[in-house]
Amino acid sequence: MAISLRAKIVGERRMDKEVIIHKPDISETERFLINDTGYQRQRDYFRSGINVCRKEGLKFSNGFECEIRSDIPIKAGTSSSSAIVVSWINFLSQVADSPSKWSNEKIGELAYKAEVEEFEEPGGMMDQYSTAIGSVVYLESDPEISVEVLDASLGPFVLGDSGDQKDTLTILSHCRDMRLDIMNKIRPLNTGFDLNSCGHDLDLSSLNDHERSLFHCTIENRDLLRQARSELDRSELDHELIGSLLDQHHSILRDHLSVSTDKIETMISAAANAGAIGCKINGSGGGGCMFAYAPDDPQSVADAIESVGGKASLINADEGTKVLTS
Repeated sequence: MAISLRAKIVGERRMDKEVIIHKPDISETERFLINDTGYQRQRDYFRSGINVCRKEGLKFSNGFECEIRSDIPIKAGTSSSSAIVVSWINFLSQVADSPSKWSNEKIGELAYKAEVEEFEEPGGMMDQYSTAIGSVVYLESDPEISVEVLDASLGPFVLGDSGDQKDTLTILSHCRDMRLDIMNKIRPLNTGFDLNSCGHDLDLSSLNDHERSLFHCTIENRDLLRQARSELDRSELDHELIGSLLDQHHSILRDHLSVSTDKIETMISAAANAGAIGCKINGSGGGGCMFAYAPDDPQSVADAIESVGGKASLINADEGTKVLTS
């Protein structure tokens, strides 16, 4: 779900070749020449965005100067980097020599390439497509990428920032590598194994107890997703069911994948006691944010989160990336 906290880029072309990116939120300014797009560090997203756009046929004869501001918590599991990369790709499509009117889905695709593929990072593509397209989306990547916008009237949520920054790449790399290893051990003993359709009745003798538990959790998460997907198609939602599914998902993340924290648990307990009907840690875990589903009284839930040291924001589904002025 694209939420109602936004990143915004304002800028214009320069007469020279310099690219200047002001980042007042973190008191930084980045500068490089428009043709100096060799990566200087991992996650060099402003250069990778230009490179990806050039591969799509855009040309940049001049540099540009811009300012980026964001309401989104940083390093907190709320896709702040994806929101900026999506905005950057959209901005680049407007300041190119021949501006391009890409669809929001295309912008999400290019943001994924700039953020993940260019650096061989472990993340998926949910963040980029959700941010670009907006509203609530259902994404499939196998056998090919397909995105469906869901007309789900979920109502308000409360985002709670613990203030504890997280190491997203390390957590994602660990989870990805661990699951790939488990799948590689299962396949030789289970002909035709397919994670999308398998049940729990498999030969798991090649796994140790910890791996077996993680595999069952993966299947449970898959099934929770499908149950929620079916509910979101209904004209009248069962909000209590949605909340319950969020709670069940968080229990798996907390008890079996160990990605929650004491601060997050305190915030979740406070939110639930104040009337939230479902809560879970956000993103890859290990710190950052949680969110509470609070369609009835979001302000009371926000107050409760702040009473235990969190920073709360009332949020709802919002539009995707857009150009405000030409």
